[in-house]
Amino acid sequence: MTTADLAKDGLTSSSRPSALDLLRSEIRLQRWPLWSWTAFVVVVAGFLLWLRGPAADAVRHAFDAYGYHGVQQLAWKTGQLHTPFSSAFNDLFYDPATLISLASFCVALFAAGPLTGREMESGAVRLAWSQSVSPARWLAARLALPALALTVGTGLLVVLYRLLWSANSGLLVAGFTPRRLYFSMGPATVAVPLLALAVGALCGLLLRRTLPAMLAAGVVQYLITSVHSGLWPFQRFYPVPELDVRSSAITSTGAHIPDPQCLDSTRCLAQHDVVGFTRSALPSSDYWPHQLAETGILLAVAALLAGFAFWALRRRTV
Repeated sequence: MTTADLAKDGLTSSSRPSALDLLRSEIRLQRWPLWSWTAFVVVVAGFLLWLRGPAADAVRHAFDAYGYHGVQQLAWKTGQLHTPFSSAFNDLFYDPATLISLASFCVALFAAGPLTGREMESGAVRLAWSQSVSPARWLAARLALPALALTVGTGLLVVLYRLLWSANSGLLVAGFTPRRLYFSMGPATVAVPLLALAVGALCGLLLRRTLPAMLAAGVVQYLITSVHSGLWPFQRFYPVPELDVRSSAITSTGAHIPDPQCLDSTRCLAQHDVVGFTRSALPSSDYWPHQLAETGILLAVAALLAGFAFWALRRRTV
């Protein structure tokens, strides 16, 4: 259903529609994208809950069943106390972050195509503008509903990711730099799809053709993701925040001592009476300052692009 269909139904009559009327019309227009986004959030949330519960429990059980001697052999070979089971869990741990990143591309394509570009290309939106809905109100209504859905959905996934991290970070491979996890555990995750929404809307309004707008939005979003994941925060200004890994060794009496870093030396392990290890990863002291700064910059850019979209729409309709 397009804007023209809703206009024919009387939702854009000569009388000025209320905000509730606009909300109802947008829900009808965007019902399938909203259902798709809801399904995505439910699937990823279920995956995160599975990782936090049954998957983590299975790793712990397999780790215990692997036996001390088998684990010790792996430790001598790799210098880390991890089984193939925990390695598999470590790989799965980062999959939700990848899915969330891919979702941002879909948001940009949707905003550039069906949300704005198709309406501009067909000219159907002018029917609503010629009656009682101003271009600014139309665009605000177009963006408000997906922005709300993106904020709620990604916010929920961030909370679940942090719960997963808090409960099972000790099962991750020690020493690995979890850059994607650093990003996915904070509010910056919520800002990226909002930025993608603004990027797509701006491309759709400027190009006014569905396919070129979607192509442009995809390219811009790819560049944003590349800069964000590879060069942001810029190392020349300050180092990338890390998630510090802390480890200690366990003796036969159950006492915790500093990790002697024996690696594959059986003599060293026997000399220190080491029978196991414990490892935990915690955010570094500059984690939250950088997260909040990153979030603020992303939201500021999104707001700037959204403002430019309103300006571009006004320039094309005056």
